[in-house]
Amino acid sequence: MAHTYPKLHNGGWSGVVGKGEGSEPIIELDQMIEMTAKAEVNGVKFDGMDIFLTAPHVDIDSSTDDLKKLADKFSTKGLKIGSMVAPIWPPTGGSAFGSEEDRSKFLSMVRKGCEIGQTLNKTGVRSYGSIRIDTAGSVEDWLKDPEGNQKKNIETFKEAARIAEDLGEKLVAEGEICWGGMHSWRRMIELLDGVGKPETLGFQADMAHTLLYMLGYNAEEDALVGPDFNWEKDQFDKGYKKLTDVLRPWLLDLHVAQNDATVFGSGAHDKTGRHCQVDDAKGKLDIPYHAGFWLRDENGNLTKKLTHICWDGCMFPNSVMTSQGTWDAILGEMIKVRDRHGWD
Repeated sequence: MAHTYPKLHNGGWSGVVGKGEGSEPIIELDQMIEMTAKAEVNGVKFDGMDIFLTAPHVDIDSSTDDLKKLADKFSTKGLKIGSMVAPIWPPTGGSAFGSEEDRSKFLSMVRKGCEIGQTLNKTGVRSYGSIRIDTAGSVEDWLKDPEGNQKKNIETFKEAARIAEDLGEKLVAEGEICWGGMHSWRRMIELLDGVGKPETLGFQADMAHTLLYMLGYNAEEDALVGPDFNWEKDQFDKGYKKLTDVLRPWLLDLHVAQNDATVFGSGAHDKTGRHCQVDDAKGKLDIPYHAGFWLRDENGNLTKKLTHICWDGCMFPNSVMTSQGTWDAILGEMIKVRDRHGWD
């Protein structure tokens, strides 16, 4: 059944993440906007895009005039802007559990991201969405002092949440296994609980990345399936329900994605849950079905908590990324998610 909510967004960062030096060329934002706007399935189109606040897509130091021009680019194509990724990693940012200088740079990027959100909201091109962050430090570095580093993470995220509150924004920490202190579901909950501001700092689930939480990829002690798990549907659903039940109360943002239960890195990006094409035969997720684990509560009722959902598919070859058919197929799967779990 067709619905109007949640709104369907494409992720602009897939033209940047894993691209550039040591990999294929970055795909310009204008081209990402054009392909997103052209995608159409049975008269249904994308409602907007989520974006990456880093040059050459969107400079974190953009002027007000730059941002007005950006808003016009989207508005003329009939697209809204939703959530935005703050560039909290070096060299612009720094680790949330690093030195005082590192943490100061991290918080500066959070502030600048929130200020960009404020400016775009005033243009009318943006009225929902969050600012995406992570700890910007590796699991290897975090493991040198787990408790001390987690304490630093909590302190840094608390200050980040205060900044966001002051500027009328929300922050979301994306569940990726490559970031120290949020590399397992248990450590992620520990971090969110430690900050204790669920209306301001929440969880961003990525169906590809977060699947590896269930497997305990970077934290075997936190696996939610046994060592003999072989993707039997009943065991998969049981483990996935455990995962989503503990993280869903914190959920403020959702990336719809496919994963084959492996990790992958490209360019400067660390190894994390591999994004697969939406129709990849090796994909472990039944996307419309498993999206419901996030969009419905433990009793199967719609939460209606998210205004929009976003596709995330990073580190694909440019030959795939620049094919219009790729985005039509993605939109088609997103529509299936909304038909199954949407509302009006």
